[in-house]
This record gives sequence, C-alpha cells and structure tokens, in this order.
Amino acid sequence: MLPLILASSSPYRRELLARLHLPFDWASPDIDERRIDDEPAVDLVKRLAREKALALADRHPAHLIIGSDQVAVLGEQILGKPHTFDKACEQLLAASGNHVTFLTGVALLNSATGECQVDCVPFSVHMRDLDLPRIERYLRIEQPYDCAGSFKCEGLGVSLFQDTHGCDATSLIGLPLIRLVDMLIKEGVSVP
Repeated sequence: MLPLILASSSPYRRELLARLHLPFDWASPDIDERRIDDEPAVDLVKRLAREKALALADRHPAHLIIGSDQVAVLGEQILGKPHTFDKACEQLLAASGNHVTFLTGVALLNSATGECQVDCVPFSVHMRDLDLPRIERYLRIEQPYDCAGSFKCEGLGVSLFQDTHGCDATSLIGLPLIRLVDMLIKEGVSVP
C-alpha cells in the first residue's frame, strides 16, 4: 500500500481519518481557496479537494493523498468559514428555521500514477428556530469560526439541528469516510 497523506491541517479531519485505523501523515496544503466567479458550490468543493491533494504531490510523489473541502449552502448562498463572531451570528440568524446543505468534496490522488478520484457528498440539516441569545451562547462556547456555516456539529452545534438527512454523517464533519473507503478500495487499500 502506498503511504497515506491527509492534505489538511484540520484536527477534525485527522480525527475522522484515524477512525479507519490506517497509518497516515498530514500536511497543510497551500492553495487559494477563493471561489471562481459564479462557480457552483458542488464544483467549488470538488475543485478545492482536488487542488489540496495536488498541492502535496511534488513533495509526496508515491503516496495516496486525500484532499477535502466543505461549504454550507443556504438557498443560493454559499456559507464559508465565518472567521469572526459577527459573521458567525449573521450566518446562524440567516439559517434559523431553514434547511442548510453541507457539501463536502473529497479527492484521492495517487501521486505515483496521477489518477485522482473526486466526488461531492451532500448532507442536509433543518435548523431549529434560533434567537440571538441562543446563538451568542453557542458561539461563546464553541467558537466555530473555522467551520463552514459556523456549525461545529461534532460538538454543541448538533443542538442547533432539528433533523438531518444524508447517507454519510461523517461528511457533516468534513471528511466523508464512506465515500473515501470506496476510493481507497479502488486503489487496492484493505480497510478493516
């Protein structure tokens, strides 16, 4: 088996990948994560997942490199990482009582052959009705400023959801393990 590299500095993605009990290293890719004008959200996350994997290919020429990216979509609006308290409040107020779809792009690059598998896994949530005091309490506790749409669902963020729909709950955290296992098997990796 080729060595595995996770092209991410996200501790959440590292924790998810560790669930597969496969040895891996990780490195932070240096890419421009800005959206191209009018780029559909699905295309955006697939492109960024691929670019993250490709960014490490020169340094890791005989590896399986995993890239992943996520956005939250509310109606036609793409919600990225808020970075600030005020932006997070704005995102969560807009999401209150609405459906939000998390789109997670995943790529598996075989840097020895150049073959790259890429997919997007959607996961929908229906948000509870949220008032400003509840949002502010959540933000003070979780500080989800590095999470798409201000949702840190592996923690207290799950309390903001009324219900969820999707085929892979791990995609909600940022790395769709079910789809990734399919990709690894296609590369000949034995996953317990």
